[in-house]
Amino acid sequence: MSLVNPYSTGAYNKFDDKEQWIRISEGCPNQCEYCYEPKEYKIYDIPEIVRNLVKIMDMNLLCKPKAKNIIDKLGVKRVDGKVVYYELICGIDYRFTTKELVVALKASRFKNIRIAWDWGYSTQFKIKQTIKWLIKAGYQSKDIMVFIICNWKIDQAICLKKLDLLKVWRVQVADCYFDNQLSPNIKPEYWTEKEIKEFRHKCRKHNQLVNFGIDPEADKVDTEPLGLKALEDKRIRRNKGCRRLNTMKKAFFIVQ
Repeated sequence: MSLVNPYSTGAYNKFDDKEQWIRISEGCPNQCEYCYEPKEYKIYDIPEIVRNLVKIMDMNLLCKPKAKNIIDKLGVKRVDGKVVYYELICGIDYRFTTKELVVALKASRFKNIRIAWDWGYSTQFKIKQTIKWLIKAGYQSKDIMVFIICNWKIDQAICLKKLDLLKVWRVQVADCYFDNQLSPNIKPEYWTEKEIKEFRHKCRKHNQLVNFGIDPEADKVDTEPLGLKALEDKRIRRNKGCRRLNTMKKAFFIVQ
């Protein structure tokens, strides 16, 4: 399956009244088949920071040899005498994440950290280690989010197992779709339409449980009308109960 949706490259610097969007590097050695990012490393000058909230569009900032130096430089920026907060739009790559880099991210006020969990279930140990480093650096577990690639070659069943672990770890999840597709216009590629809808629903429910610690829709579940299968199961149980009652009555009269 080829990648068809467009993706911009090169230095980027745009801002509105509230926030600024920048790209200061590109290139990644992984060359994953579901990703557009070129292999060649390029580092661009940090543009003038003019907003106190800056969103960084770099696909894999942490893989750059000078990643810590870039993070430290961003951390000392000020706008109108006030500190600047940063947010990495793309998920950090556990393969390049170190304790030193995590501490630097926290010190430079990077918030809403996202982790990319694109590969199989067996990488759970690396993902867990990255989460541990983030928590030790001062991040709250529920403020960390894990990106899971969907509608790709990793089966939905594997992604559901990831959800089970992330629930135990109390970490939020975001379902990201192959080839940069966005809901509600997701075209089934490696998953069925049913699997896509089911997983989106489960991700929403997962985040509710992580954020609130309870199911805020429990009352809705209790008052929902029974589905056709549930009604049929209820009818079967009722009929079995009636047959058992009739058998008991016959046995009673025989004894009499």
